[in-house]
Amino acid sequence: MKKSLDSAALDAAIENVHRAGMPGLFAEVRDGDEVWRGAAGVADVATGRPVTADMRHRVGSITKTFTAAAVLQQVESGRIGLDTPIGRYLPKLVPGDRGDAITVRMLINHTSGLAEYLPCAYPSLKAYPALADTGPQSLEDHRLTRFDPAELIGMGVTAPAVGVPGGTPGTYSNTNYLLLAQLLEQVTGTTAELYITRNVIERAGLRDTVFPGEPHVHGPHSRLYEAWFGMIDPPRDYSVYDMSWVGPSASLISTVTDLNRFYRLLLAGEIVSPSSLAQMQRTVPVISQEGRTIEYGLGLHPMEGPGQGAFWGHGGTVWGGGALAMIRADGERQLAVAVNLQRWNGLDSAGRPQPHPLDDALTALYRVAMYG
Repeated sequence: MKKSLDSAALDAAIENVHRAGMPGLFAEVRDGDEVWRGAAGVADVATGRPVTADMRHRVGSITKTFTAAAVLQQVESGRIGLDTPIGRYLPKLVPGDRGDAITVRMLINHTSGLAEYLPCAYPSLKAYPALADTGPQSLEDHRLTRFDPAELIGMGVTAPAVGVPGGTPGTYSNTNYLLLAQLLEQVTGTTAELYITRNVIERAGLRDTVFPGEPHVHGPHSRLYEAWFGMIDPPRDYSVYDMSWVGPSASLISTVTDLNRFYRLLLAGEIVSPSSLAQMQRTVPVISQEGRTIEYGLGLHPMEGPGQGAFWGHGGTVWGGGALAMIRADGERQLAVAVNLQRWNGLDSAGRPQPHPLDDALTALYRVAMYG
């Protein structure tokens, strides 16, 4: 017998996240035809303007699922080979032996061995992920910087490798997905953003999901507050930001309703074929940007609770904002949530993030949302 959504428990759980220190958050939970939407807190700490569940939001690396789906569509059409070396498509960007050794699949599942370009592009993050040795100054310096994707890729390709091509565990790197965007442009003759918009976003009927054309978010949205592990106090608003620093790896703007619709259609085999979806769900161990080893597929990764089945989805962060979307393997139960504060954990004397009440409150929200 299917358990219905417990609206009172969800209302209490989302309010508890706000009370634990999140300025504002909003979410949508679905179970079959049942839908709960909720919001708690403020979109602007100065004015007290409340968040609402229909707001647009920067969803960060959730974008990677969209980009991976677009690449898989081109694999289905025969224009891209999943196990073809990237050097055959983009020899100037990944030259020589590495271009011959790194396949398209290795880019999508982060086993290419290519380093993250971010510490090269943002000087104050040079020691990332050694958090205590980083600083937030570059976030401010590059608020309106227009980055060239080829230059960012060059930073990642020329940085010391973080592994051998195809080796596991892989290492999560935005360099991989900027290369996939260039690959899409090469084989489709249009920008990755336009191809993904036409063939993934519009195909899924998403009305409020867009790649940003400028630093502002249009429509109802929240300010985004970045704390950078307590080094920005009070947290600073980064809702106006040029997103060329991540492009089609992490720049999408969406809503919780659109995210749930996208993942529901993806797992139903309506965005890519069932065989492509099966490829997306073949996982390998990958070291995340937080230093944890996770299982990662092709733009998707499973999240499992104790004694429970797998949920598939992705999380994402930008400066000041975060989002998470997950769907049960049978396609019935779903959660999409957006938050307007990032990196709230302070650091201990060894530079490790300290526990924060927000961590437990968010975990409790996820538990109520996905298990009832």
